[in-house]
Parts: sequence; structure tokens; C-alpha cells
Amino acid sequence: MTLHTWLAFFVAAWLISLSPGPGAVSCMAAGQRHGYRRAVWNIFGLQLGVLLLVAICAAGLGAILAASQTLFAAIKWFGVGYLIWLGIQQWRALATPMQLDTAASYDRWGMLLRAFLINVSNPKGIIFMLAVLPQFIDPHAAQWPQYAVCAATLLLTDSVVMSGYTLLASRVLRALHDPAHIRWLNRGFGSLFIGAGLLLAGFRRG
Repeated sequence: MTLHTWLAFFVAAWLISLSPGPGAVSCMAAGQRHGYRRAVWNIFGLQLGVLLLVAICAAGLGAILAASQTLFAAIKWFGVGYLIWLGIQQWRALATPMQLDTAASYDRWGMLLRAFLINVSNPKGIIFMLAVLPQFIDPHAAQWPQYAVCAATLLLTDSVVMSGYTLLASRVLRALHDPAHIRWLNRGFGSLFIGAGLLLAGFRRG
């Protein structure tokens, strides 16, 4: 991979990371609820999802997914249902500031798994990996080193962007102490999750 090719991919990676989506919503919800230090597990989960998608593409399994309408539809509808379920759970979240700070309401592995599933079931992310990523790979050079560089680039850009969303929520939104405000904030995040699910339901790959 030449420096020029990598720079082009670097720009593409920033664009895909900065585009609003379920990952950003999950970061803001986790940051608001748990603070940055605890919500970092949500960011880890999102990056594990990125790594899995890159590995699938590098292993050549992406061609199978690209050719199978049934498999793609199954992943898409799993993602739709999962996002709507997350939205309902966020709507039902408790609204007292003390509850937001208790260790009993904190499950790092559950948070990591939820974030992982958000990324691996996101059709837009899958399309990026299948249709955009291979265009930056030189077919005449060793494949795995190039995919490793692309994976590291995606992890860097996405981690920075998701950390920004998480910090924003943990510093600004978490400063709210009125239970009524927190309740409406939870419902707002829940609505965003549900809205993301409904948008994915209408997603069609070209």
C-alpha cells in the first residue's frame, strides 16, 4: 500500500467514523449513564466489531456475504430488531442520578457485547467493508499486511471519534441532576436507537 493510497483511506476512515449512526448513539448513552472511564468498554466493543468485519473481508468471506441476499437480509433484520430492543431498554432506564452512579447498574462485559453486536449488525458498516475497503488493497501485494494497516487506521479514527461522543455525554449530559430531565434524555436516546433501527429497515444495498 502506497502512502498516497493510505492517505486516501485515512480520509475515508474519518468520514465513515464521523457519520452519525448507532455507534455514536451508544457512546453518548453509555457516557451519560456511566461516565467516560466506565463507558470506555462500549468503545472497546465497537472496535472489536470493526476488527471482525475487517477480518471477514480479509479472509475472503466477504464475497460470500456480498453474493448472498438471504444472509445479508438476515444480518440486517437482526440489526434492526437489536437496535429497537436497545431503544426500548433505554426508554425504561431509571432516571435518578444516584442510580446512574451505582456499580450495581454497571456491567462492563454486557456493555462490550452490546456495542460489538451494534457494529457487526450494521449494514452500512458491512457495505463499507465489502465495497470500499477492497478498493484500497493492492491485489498484487501481500494482502494481510495491507488489511492490518487498514484495520489499525479504522481503529484509530473510530476510537478517537467515539471517545469524543462519550466524553461529550459524560461531561455535559451527565451534569444533569433533575430526574425529569434525565428521564427525557433516556427517552431521547431510546428514540434515536429506535429511529436508527427503522432507518436500517429501509436500507437497500446498491
